[in-house]
Formats: sequence, structure tokens, C-alpha cells
Amino acid sequence: MKPIRLMSGFFTVGIWTFLSRIMGFIRDMMIAAYLGSGPAAEAFLVAFSLPNMFRRFFAEGAFNMAFVPMFAKKLESGEGAEEFAQDAFVGMAFILTIFTVIGIVAMPGLVLLMASGFAGDSRFDLAVEYGRLAFPYILFISLAALVSGVLNATGRFMAAAAAPVVLNIIFIIAVLIGAALGRDGSDALGIGIDKALGIQIGDTLALAVPLAGIAQLALVWWAAKRAGFTLGFSRRPRMTPELKRLAIIAAPAALAGGVMQINLLVGRQVASFYEGAVAWLNYADRLYQLPLGVVGIAVGVVLLPDLSRRLKAGDEQGSHTQISRAAEVSLALTIPSAVALMVIPFTLASVLFQRGATTVDDAAAIATAVAIYGLGLPAFVLQKILQPLYYAREDTKRPFYFAVVAMVVNVVLAVGLSPFIGWIAPAIATTLAGWAMFGLLAFGARGFGFAAKFDARFHKRIWRILAASAVMGVSVWFANVALQPLLAQSWWRGIGLVILIVLGNAVYFGTGQLIGAFKLREFKGALKRG
Repeated sequence: MKPIRLMSGFFTVGIWTFLSRIMGFIRDMMIAAYLGSGPAAEAFLVAFSLPNMFRRFFAEGAFNMAFVPMFAKKLESGEGAEEFAQDAFVGMAFILTIFTVIGIVAMPGLVLLMASGFAGDSRFDLAVEYGRLAFPYILFISLAALVSGVLNATGRFMAAAAAPVVLNIIFIIAVLIGAALGRDGSDALGIGIDKALGIQIGDTLALAVPLAGIAQLALVWWAAKRAGFTLGFSRRPRMTPELKRLAIIAAPAALAGGVMQINLLVGRQVASFYEGAVAWLNYADRLYQLPLGVVGIAVGVVLLPDLSRRLKAGDEQGSHTQISRAAEVSLALTIPSAVALMVIPFTLASVLFQRGATTVDDAAAIATAVAIYGLGLPAFVLQKILQPLYYAREDTKRPFYFAVVAMVVNVVLAVGLSPFIGWIAPAIATTLAGWAMFGLLAFGARGFGFAAKFDARFHKRIWRILAASAVMGVSVWFANVALQPLLAQSWWRGIGLVILIVLGNAVYFGTGQLIGAFKLREFKGALKRG
């Protein structure tokens, strides 16, 4: 077996994901500056969330969780991996083309399903218009996810990890074009510049969504061709025995993905009844998704094909070591990030989003959600580490059952708490449901034996990671208080945040090295190998 280098792959995916999330921040900062939490912003965010929701259902949430282990094992045994991938590619394209047409026709119903609070006001019509423009993205990004699975299973992570950067670059260009056209529209049509900007930026962003999907698919398809896998439409869709097995394995994962999307739907529905809440939660989500994407998703992407191939080769000791190192590195980067989100949420929200149409009240609301999401960040990352233990064994049923329980927790809390605490209820529900899901995954993994257990080194270091994070949190909190005069001045807020970030990293990594939470050369070695 040619092993996948876990740490090298993790840092490759993590660095590209970090760049993507930074570009995403720039994108969302521009949207917030031009549109704030107004109707055009909320309508576009709901419209864009529709193909993204189904993408997680069809591609990342269900199909790839079944496809990657099967494809990786075929690679390991040399049993027609390319033919299997080709059949899956054509079959997915056929199904999703039909689904895309249905989604465009049924867009008013989908918008009501996502945000019924929009009914009867301008946000509804805008969301339907934007949704119809954006929905074909589901076809292109799902095919891109399949091709990315092929690349990841062969240990080639760069192109798949870089693809989201393309999306954010296209979105940034779209905002700039929309702003320019919106100003022209204000002059030509005699309407207010704010209204013209909102309408035009929303239109150009919605048009940019499918274009970004095509660009992402082109990038990973080219990389797969260079790797020796040329996927295309040279054959008609057919139901082979292997695809039947894939469908059987994917069905529970698809149901689990559907359950997770219900959580998103519930949160969006509750938020849609509070003006501005959809935008607040989206911007807060962007902040906590940065460490989640860089750490949790990166490790999950690399860990699934690696565990699948080790399981096929009977390498139990290797699985034990890899799962321990994945958890150790993930938490060493995640726990301090979670502490920072909880200690300085307003500074983060105000520096990144408070400008133009986004007010200080908006920043305060975003900060509240950021702190709550920070509490759940370690749980979300640990889920990404534990789920591959199940999917590598083609066990998709139990994660589905666990997801149902987490969904019930989420729905009860989001709906039940909203009459008492308002729009923030979905954030609290998401965090507590995340911890419930992690607990269930950890409990269920006990039956996997030695390969699923963390080693002595992990148990020794985790307490030291927590201690180093606590020292960092206290230091950053005091520094944040001391820097308030600087942070209160709009032109110097960015410098103040940079100082806090540099200080926090220096204190955390210095303390961690000193007390033995980790060794810095381990990170440097992984970066060099990446």
C-alpha cells in the first residue's frame, strides 16, 4: 500500500482552505459594506444557500461519503477504479440535470421552505429571482465534488482544495462589477443609489454562482486528467452492480445529509422572522467556518481515503496512529481558535464587517452569534475526525441515526427558545446539537476497537493544549481591553486586530512549546512535506 501522508495532506488542504476562507471574508466584507443586512443581502444569502444545501446532500454529505471509500479500496486492489468513477460521473450528471430543472421551476416553493418569513415582502421576489439564476450551481459543484473525491483518494489534494478560491475570486469580481453597474443604473433610471446598488449587486452575484461552479469543475477535471482519470460523457448512464452497491451505501448517508439540512432549514426559518437575522447568522457563520474549514474539514478530507485504504490493507496500527495524530493536531489548532471567538467576538465582528451599510448594532449581533458558535467549534471539528471511522467501514446507518437525534435536539431548542430569546436561538441550538452529535459518534465508535482509540500521546497532550489555550485567552482579553482606544478608531481597528492575533499566537505557541502541548518542529516538518 502506498500510504497517504496525513499531515502533509492536512496542511495542503488546510492552507488552500485558509486562503479560500480569507477570500470569502473579503467577499462577505464587501457584501456587508454594500448591502448590510438589507433585503438584497438576505435574499441573495437564502438563494445561494439553496444549491449549497443540496450540494451537501448530494455530493459532500452523501455521495462522497460512500464513493470515496469504495473508490479508494478499488485503487488499493486494482479493481477497475477508473471505470467505476466514470459510471458514477455520468450517472450523477444525468440525475442532477433533471433535479436542476425541477428546482428552477419550483423555486418559489423552495424559497418558502427555506425562509417563509420572506413571504409578502420584497425579499421573497428577490430570493426567487436570485435562486433561479444560482440553482444550476448544484450540477457543476456536485460533479466537481465527485472529481475531487477521485483526486483525494489518490493522495492529490491541491486542486480540490484550491477550487473554492476560484469561487470567491469570481464573487469578488461580481461585487465590483455590480457596484459599477448599480451606480450607472442609479443615474439612468433615476432611483436611489443604495437601491440600485442592492439590485445590481444581487443580480451579478446570482449570475456569478453557476459561472463559479463551471470554473471549479474545470479546475479539478483538468487535475484529474493529468492524474490519469479522464471523466466525461463518452457513455450513457447505466445502473451497474457497483453503482447499485454505491446507492445502497449512500442512501443512509443521504438521509443523514437530509437530516442535517433540516437543521439548517429550521435555523434559517426562525431567523427569517427577525429582520437582519439571516445576515447576522451568515456573517457569524463565516467567522467560525474559518477554523472549521482549515482544520476540521481538511483533516476529514484527508482521513477518509487514508482510513479506507488502511482498512482494506488490514493496517490497524496505522489507523490507530493516524486517528490520534489527526485529533491531536486538529484540537491543537481548534481549541485556541474557539477561545478567541469567545473572548474577542465584538472586536472580530466590528473590524471585519462594520463599515458602509453595516452598523455597530449589526456588529454587536454578529458578535453574539460568533461567541456561541465558538463554544461549539471543537465539537464540529471532532465530528469531522470521528465520521471517517464509520464511512471507511461503509457504515452509513449509524451516523444517520445519530444525526436524527441531533436534529431533534436542534429543532426543539431553535423553535422552543425563539419565543423567549429571539433570533439567537438557532445559534444556541446549532452548538448544543453539535455536541450531542459528537457524543453519539464517540459512544458508537467504541465498538471499532483499537483502531478507533486515541493513543497515550494524545491523552498526555490534550490537557496541556487546554492549558496553553487558557493562558492565551486571558492574555488576549487583557490586551483587547488595553487596545480599546485604538480599536475605537475606524482607521486603526485593523492594526489593533493584527496586534491581538500576533500576540495570541505568540502566547499560545510559546506556552504550548514550553509545557509540552506540542513541538513546533512537528508543524514545520508537515509544512515542508506539504
